[in-house]
Order: sequence, then C-alpha cells, then structure tokens
Amino acid sequence: MLIHPTSLIDPKAEIDSSVEIGPFCVIGPNVKIGAGSIIKSHVVINGHTTIGSNNEIYQFASVGEANQDKKYKGEPTELVMGDHNVVRENATIHRGTVQDQGITTIGSHNLFMASTHVGHDCHVGDHNIMANFAALAGHVTLGDYVILGGYTGIHQFCQVNSFSMCGMGSMVSKDVPRYIMVSGNPAKAHGMNFEGMRRRGVPTEVIRALRSAYKTLYLKGLTLQTALSDIENSDLFDIPEVVEFILSIRQSKRGIVR
Repeated sequence: MLIHPTSLIDPKAEIDSSVEIGPFCVIGPNVKIGAGSIIKSHVVINGHTTIGSNNEIYQFASVGEANQDKKYKGEPTELVMGDHNVVRENATIHRGTVQDQGITTIGSHNLFMASTHVGHDCHVGDHNIMANFAALAGHVTLGDYVILGGYTGIHQFCQVNSFSMCGMGSMVSKDVPRYIMVSGNPAKAHGMNFEGMRRRGVPTEVIRALRSAYKTLYLKGLTLQTALSDIENSDLFDIPEVVEFILSIRQSKRGIVR
C-alpha cells in the first residue's frame, strides 16, 4: 500500500494493499477501499462508505460525507460504490438517509466530472457521464449509459432512464423516459438518442421502430394514455426496445418530460 505520510488514515479503515493514497487525504474509520483504487490528494472519504476496485478519486473530492438533508441526525447510513469509476475534482457524493433506504449507490464505469454532485439516497447505474456541475438532488435514480450535460439539475425523486441524454443547463423536474433527449428550463423532449444507439450497435430496424414510437408519443398531439395504447396495440410492441421505452413511461410516478 502506497500512502503519503501527510494523509490521515483511521486504523479501522479497510484498505486493500494495492491502493494508492496521495498527500493530505482523510479516510474515516468505516471506510473500505478495494484493490487498485487511486485516491489522488486532498480527498475526504467518510462515513460507512464502501468503494470497489480500480476507482480514481481526484483532489478535493468529498465521498461518503454526511448528507445535506436537514432531517439527518447522524444515523449510520451508507454509500456503496462499484468499480472503475472516475470522480474528478471537487465532486461530492453523499450517503443516504433513514427516511429512505439509508443508502446511496453508485454502479461501475461512471465518470463524475469536476464539481458534480450526487445527493443522498440516489441510485446511479453503470456507464453514466455527469459533465461539470451537473447535480442530482436526493432520491434520484439514474439508469445506465445516461449523459448529463454541464450544469444539468435533476429534481429530487426523478428517474432519468437508461440511454437518455440531458443537454447542457437542463432543469429536469419530471422523469426522463428511456432513450429520450431533453434540454431546456424546464426540460422538454427533443428527439431520441439515436446516435448513442448506433454507437452501441442497436440495429437499424430497432431504431426505426423507436422513431415511430417517439412520433406517436410526442408529435401527433395525442394524450399520453391514447399514445401509449396505440403503441401497445401496434406491431411496434413486438420490439423489446419499444417495450422497454413504454415501460419506462408506465412506471413513472412524477410524470414524464414531453
């Protein structure tokens, strides 16, 4: 284990022998850090925080600190992070509250750019990118392969479903369905993330079906329920990706961005 002598590591912390910790870091007693992770410098990792393997956490980041919920009274809530995440400068990731499930979860292969924020009780999937100053309020769920542009704000309890994209400066106060691109304040839908689908090898016929479903839902002037019923009763609903798109709307509790 390579630990700079200026860092303060609580002896109760469980840190793999291959972890590198740079100067002036502070690691609390209930922290666990997995193999191959690199903690750059001036990083604070606190609380009941478990960090997986091969993560990189850059200077002045705060990971697992007490959340900003005024109801929080110091309960031993958690932050659990997977593998191969990159947390850049000044990012903040807070642990959960007992008013929810008591845990904030981060998946694997995510990039949190400088000054991003993940609030208490959030659940972030895999392969997401949060650009500079993007922020998740408490209780937000982020799917997989989501891109949040710089200065994007996600309202508490919102779901941003997989393969969706939020443009720079988007203010999102409703759920974002799977595959949808949104932008603006308040955020509105501006098509589907077709380019992202192509990069991940989604077949042309699937993209064509999703495009038709999008037109029915967003461009024909139908009520939401009528549009959903039309899609579900058409041949489009034979396509698994269309089913996933519709399910991401059906399960919404806050309403969707349209």
